Amino acid sequence: MKLLISIFFILSTLTYAQRVAFISSDLIREKFPEAKRAEQRIQSNVDQWKRELENYQIKMDNIELDIKQNKLIWTDQELKDRNAELSMIKRERASFAASHFESGGDYDKLVKAVWEPIEQKIFAATSEVAAEQGFDFVFDKSLQPIPYTNYKYDLTLKVLEKLGYDISQLQRDLQKKIEADPRNQQKTSKTPEGRRSRDDSRSRSRSRTDSREEQEMEPIQTDKKPEGIVPPDNSNPTELPPTPDPEEKSPEGEGGGATITPNKK
Repeated sequence: MKLLISIFFILSTLTYAQRVAFISSDLIREKFPEAKRAEQRIQSNVDQWKRELENYQIKMDNIELDIKQNKLIWTDQELKDRNAELSMIKRERASFAASHFESGGDYDKLVKAVWEPIEQKIFAATSEVAAEQGFDFVFDKSLQPIPYTNYKYDLTLKVLEKLGYDISQLQRDLQKKIEADPRNQQKTSKTPEGRRSRDDSRSRSRSRTDSREEQEMEPIQTDKKPEGIVPPDNSNPTELPPTPDPEEKSPEGEGGGATITPNKK
């Protein structure tokens, strides 16, 4: 579990700056012809060793049965000899099993000798594909199961193709997996949902404010006329009387006209 958490931590910190992909080494070994032949060779040796262990077990069972049936009629020396023979076969069987199947035994040596060239080819093909596709890290999901992987970043088939395997059928199956992933069916914005809602709300608020400002800036049209100003009536034009000249004297004033005296009470 700690290893799984560490992988997710590494992915979360690196994927922003670097590209990450994955492979399935189990599938590569299953499909790669050289790997299949290597596996068959190893299995053939293992089956032979298991048969030899079974032969030891058969010998042991026969001696045990013989002792059980004849221990009452055998002499002490005969019984002792058969028990010694049984013990020797048990030791031989244990030694054979240890030399072939314990750590550092013949099985481990055979696996290393057979698989090392295959692993080197797989590693080289994976490195070439990663470089061609522009990936910085390639994880092996066969070594550590990952709860979720987007098959868009699966390089397994590209590695098999680099090794000379026909991937046409596998490619169709992979494409179906890619299309079935919901993350590959729609393009989603990287902006969080809450932030998008706030941005939309602010945008609508700014739009309403701009609309009100435009309405306030429009000139106000009205049919009202300024008070005290009467427009001329061109339908019935009349001549205005001439304005009297202040320097012009009236006839009465010229001949000592009548003077208006205020009434005295």
